[in-house]
Amino acid sequence: MNPAILAIIAIIIGFILLTLSADRFVGGAAATAKNWGISPMLIGLTVVSIGTSAPEILVSLMAAQQGLVDIAVGNAIGSNIANIGLVLGLTALIAPLPVKTALARREIPWLVFVTLIAGACLWNSYLGLLESLVLLSGLFVTLYLMVYWQKSHPEEPLVETEELEEMPKGRAYLELIGGLVMLLISAQILVWGAKEIATILGISELVIGLTIVAIGTSLPELAASVASAIRGHHDIAIGNVVGSNIFNLLAVLSMPGIVRPGALNPSVMDRDYPVMLAFTLVLAALAMIGKQPKTLGRFTGVALITGYLAYAIWLYLQTN
Repeated sequence: MNPAILAIIAIIIGFILLTLSADRFVGGAAATAKNWGISPMLIGLTVVSIGTSAPEILVSLMAAQQGLVDIAVGNAIGSNIANIGLVLGLTALIAPLPVKTALARREIPWLVFVTLIAGACLWNSYLGLLESLVLLSGLFVTLYLMVYWQKSHPEEPLVETEELEEMPKGRAYLELIGGLVMLLISAQILVWGAKEIATILGISELVIGLTIVAIGTSLPELAASVASAIRGHHDIAIGNVVGSNIFNLLAVLSMPGIVRPGALNPSVMDRDYPVMLAFTLVLAALAMIGKQPKTLGRFTGVALITGYLAYAIWLYLQTN
């Protein structure tokens, strides 16, 4: 079989298995936590929130272990750009997205702060163990703040608390472990396919991480946000994206520096981080500036998608 076709098939299979196994992993983890007596609110804020970032975390971990640091870093930064530009942009085209006051006051400013901290950790184009531990410690601070905010303002839920599936302990453990194993396998398949495509097409691994891998691992967020908008739960989409972007910077971006500390591709700070920061600041401005509550309408959706397409074209022109 043609190596390029084989690599494309591997990427497609990797994405499908990654999405399915992440769903099973999150379901098993949530059911296990419920069986242990943990409250649904706490499960939603911690287990489910981190679990939905499992594809990005595992892909970056597998890539870093194989020395493909550019794919790992590109996945984290590219996913954040795709989440705002594509996920929010497409969702806003389907239905206007109201911005919860609590989100504008707490989570979005926290996302901006985390983004700036990530920039400080990457400013010298080196991601070492110390920088990664700073990011990872920020994850625990974030989880603490989310629980504190939720308990302090129960009338302003940060997440949509869905009815957790009832599972016997044996099945819950099976889905938890089985989902994790399948996540590891599918991440390996995806990373191999991405590496092969980069080699065959002569495209940098960073660009592959920023585009193919990042968009693929953002598909669960896109599906969840679009489904929420179609069901009329319009206010869920922005919260999903903000939470995902925070976890990407703290849990996903820290993986390469823990597993394989080293120098980064100069384009990360020259091109990609500034674009991610710009998208984040635009989202913050749209959500926070002016009379509250704010709404992201279809015009904003078109603007975000246009911005993402401009970035994609910039990447293409720089690689040709």
